[in-house]
Amino acid sequence: MNETELLNSKYLKLLSGKYPTIEDTSTEIINLTSLLQLPKGTEHFMSDLHAEHEAFIHILNNASGEIRQKIDQLYDKLLTANGRAQLATLIYYPEEKLRKIRAEYTSGLDDWYRITLHRLIELSHFVSLKYSRNKVRRSIPAEYGFIINELINAENMEREYYIESIIDTIVEIGSADEMITALATVIKRLIVDRLHIVGDLFDRGERPDIIIDLLQQHHAVDIQWGNHDVLWMGAACGSKVCIANVLFNAIKYGNLDSLETAYGINLRPLAVFAKDKIVRSDKFKLSKISEVEPTDDIDLMIRMYQAICILLFKLAGQVIHRHPEYHMSDRLLLERIDYQTGKVDIQGTTYDVALQDLKQIDPDKPYELTEAEDLVMQQLVTSFLTSDKLQSHIRFLYSVGSIYLKSNNNLMFHGCIPLNEDGTFQEFEFGGETVSGKRLMDYADKLARQGYYAEDGSKEKEEGMDFLWYLWCGRNSPLFGRMQITTFERLFIEDPNSWIEEDNPYYRLIENPEVIKSIFDDFDLDWESGHIINGHIPVKTKKGESPIKANGKVIVIDGGFCRAYQPKTGIAGYTLIYDSHGMRLISHAPFPGFEKVIRANSDIRSREMVFESTLKRLTVNDTDGGARLRSQISDLKVLLESYRKGTLKEKVQREQRSHREFSLN
Repeated sequence: MNETELLNSKYLKLLSGKYPTIEDTSTEIINLTSLLQLPKGTEHFMSDLHAEHEAFIHILNNASGEIRQKIDQLYDKLLTANGRAQLATLIYYPEEKLRKIRAEYTSGLDDWYRITLHRLIELSHFVSLKYSRNKVRRSIPAEYGFIINELINAENMEREYYIESIIDTIVEIGSADEMITALATVIKRLIVDRLHIVGDLFDRGERPDIIIDLLQQHHAVDIQWGNHDVLWMGAACGSKVCIANVLFNAIKYGNLDSLETAYGINLRPLAVFAKDKIVRSDKFKLSKISEVEPTDDIDLMIRMYQAICILLFKLAGQVIHRHPEYHMSDRLLLERIDYQTGKVDIQGTTYDVALQDLKQIDPDKPYELTEAEDLVMQQLVTSFLTSDKLQSHIRFLYSVGSIYLKSNNNLMFHGCIPLNEDGTFQEFEFGGETVSGKRLMDYADKLARQGYYAEDGSKEKEEGMDFLWYLWCGRNSPLFGRMQITTFERLFIEDPNSWIEEDNPYYRLIENPEVIKSIFDDFDLDWESGHIINGHIPVKTKKGESPIKANGKVIVIDGGFCRAYQPKTGIAGYTLIYDSHGMRLISHAPFPGFEKVIRANSDIRSREMVFESTLKRLTVNDTDGGARLRSQISDLKVLLESYRKGTLKEKVQREQRSHREFSLN
């Protein structure tokens, strides 16, 4: 017996432990074959959330309008538009809406409960029709598993009386609120089969932790890391340069809550250092200052901003010196400054810089931290490493996340596949090997994990942490996708021409189907049915830019989820729905706020664009899950044949097994 035959024999013996008889094996083959014929589950794509937790929660709850669509299909002739809107809001926010309804009803609440429970049960049944009963059962909160399963799947001939009896009991014993909340949960779980987040959960907004808490509870989610995500991942690893960058972003945009409230990061060491060592400069301005912010607080925040800026430039310079393979020596700007004349040379052009703003820098050793600066960074590293919540969230990002994902013939990544001007793959030399295209993305994924999981203090750990910073802002990094980040120029140089951050050619060639076809080939993606789903670069809808590129082969779904980008994009984000009927792109208006949603049943105004529909409804057989089922069916058929030929013995006679199961029950 050769090695392959031996492995197959061992595998069949293991498989026979789960399916010990011909009857068991045949039944499973029939069950799995029937699953292949069910409609394809709905996939929901979101990108560039940037800690905008309120808008995220709402779009997660309403599934980009999918829930309202189902309500309209079922109750268009039975309920008014306001009645349908109230039912939708109840599903999105059951606990909050129930509190409001209880306060409004002085009498007749029990009747409202009965009517509402009927409608939620009917809607649950409607959205469950495309799934197997086993999958529906798994979507039901455990404490209500039996009763909700009975309500959803009651046989037609007894359904009305049976449901009525159960509902009467639920209302009578005071459990209506709990049952409504449970049914709302079931509907939201069934409406979306899988959630894809195409990068950038962090920065800009205030509460990334709320978003990740919800994602941790989601039944099926994957995340393709964005450049803002890997920055926080590097900070959680203990990378000083990543920590400095995280603080720079948070302080600049006035989002200290994302550090202190969300993760308990102690900023006192930086505050004390800034107060004692930094003289405030008018050059440093915060992007967001509250009108009610005390003057002393503003002064301290600007000093902290100054301090972290200089620390950032020093630490970034150290990384660039350690890694000549990053080809970023032209970004070593602190050593390009003439500290006598106040001039700096950047790519052959000389600019004036204000030397009084650079007093923390030693011209002879520009990238060396002072003793006080080093102490501040050590204390900040300790705070990031010991934040239990941050570490839990970053482990989650590593467990469900990746640089890219290929799923159901769609390739998802946040930034770009770096290209040359002629459309060929840009080559990089890392770790003694030349990588490009898919190999570059695989290498980046490996190094990103190495930064977190390698042994503390090891060379591998340091290399991985530095690479996480490179992914954040390094030259033509696949997550950054630009030549350089011009933080220094924007702070110290008045000429706006120096602020330009040149995009990788990928973003200019994205409309070219031939170039995109080469990416499809490299990732083994089918040209006829596949797509690239991209984030990172906001689509300027107000200027007529389309999110659909290369004749529908590329979809860019960053449309301005982040409020800071909405004046440029003209909308508040794109999301994508891919179900058994095809693909639909949804553009969203700004979120009106929780209070208005609960009070007035307001929803986010959304516009839907059906850009790809199928002639034949897609089934599970057309998905990656279908391929796995077909593989299982093939293995089971081999096992069945082995039983029938006698090369494997059935472990339990069917009569004996039936008797045993009867006894156990």
